[in-house]
Amino acid sequence: MTSDKDEKRRKKRMATLVTQAGRAPFEHFGFVNPPVYRGSTVLFPTVADLEGLNQPYTYGTKGTPTTRALETAWSEIAGADDTVLVPSGLAAIALALLTVARAGAHLLVTDSAYGPTRSFCDGFLKRFGVTTQYYDPLIGAGVSALIREETTAVLVESPGSQSMEVQDVPAIAAASHEKGVCVVIDNTWATPLLFPPHAHGCDLAIEAGTKYLSGHSDILLGLVSANAGWAKRLRHTFNLFAIGASPDDASLALRGMRTMALRLREQERAALELARWLTERPEVARVLHPALPDNPGHDIWKRDFYGSSGVFSIILKPVSKEAVSAFVEALELFGIGFSWGGYESLALPFDCAPYRTATRWTPEGPAVRFSIGIEDVEDLKDDLAAGLARLRP
Repeated sequence: MTSDKDEKRRKKRMATLVTQAGRAPFEHFGFVNPPVYRGSTVLFPTVADLEGLNQPYTYGTKGTPTTRALETAWSEIAGADDTVLVPSGLAAIALALLTVARAGAHLLVTDSAYGPTRSFCDGFLKRFGVTTQYYDPLIGAGVSALIREETTAVLVESPGSQSMEVQDVPAIAAASHEKGVCVVIDNTWATPLLFPPHAHGCDLAIEAGTKYLSGHSDILLGLVSANAGWAKRLRHTFNLFAIGASPDDASLALRGMRTMALRLREQERAALELARWLTERPEVARVLHPALPDNPGHDIWKRDFYGSSGVFSIILKPVSKEAVSAFVEALELFGIGFSWGGYESLALPFDCAPYRTATRWTPEGPAVRFSIGIEDVEDLKDDLAAGLARLRP
């Protein structure tokens, strides 16, 4: 584990990097931010140049100076060899899995995975002969026993986007690579600022730029980054599908990236303060937050992560579904919605039980996930206290 001094140095470097990466002002007449290049057709000076594709940009689906700026910046931030941009986080998941899958392949996916990931695996991939097996997120190196001859990839998501289990990604990566299997991570919760995925052994890393990269809940964007071993194959798959992201969204993401380190730091502080406050509330049975000592995989989080983001969950003491709805609907500062990572706080009731297959989800009571924005934390406490009061008989 790194020392506090090392962590401070790294955070300083990353904070500088997110403000500088992807910028080339004098390629754009000195303007600080890359302009938005919209277009499909790109002209070539000669037939020979067209036939040889002898220029940086050849067609709109292959990228523009705007999208290339974000790809270059994200590769630097993530420690990757290449990054591609797609129109949403789910599109990034789909592209990454299609990069590693083939007919008859076997995929291992953490049982704590994002719900739409499961839907894509069990719906679309199954139609093409790909088998998905879900595994206990806390299995660690034990994943080796589940790897078959036809296994092509192991997908990790640490922590789980609702249940918050922290996975031993380095152990899973080592066991997978020993058998020639690719490791894919959904790293949206942490971003590379808090968990550098490729430095921890992941071959492909998925990020929903819709969330912390944007920071303002006004774009849809997905990113897939790759190490040297997988960059060429990822780019080839991306080019075959031609599902490039909008240059307008890429421009907004570049703008959001400049303040991402500051926002994450503040959202981490506020979320931790609220999580600790909620542990003392009589209505709450348990708080699921990776930075709390009783969270599953906390020691791994402490070893591998540089911090925590603004998303965590709580388990309420037993109450009716109607009471939970009354609690959430009474909140004035928390919106009710599926996404997270923006400047505004959100609350989302959830239940993992219907879709867990490798592990059982049997909490003491109903569960609610929070995404903490950048409102004043004392106001958020007051709002939660008023809402929780509605749970009492």
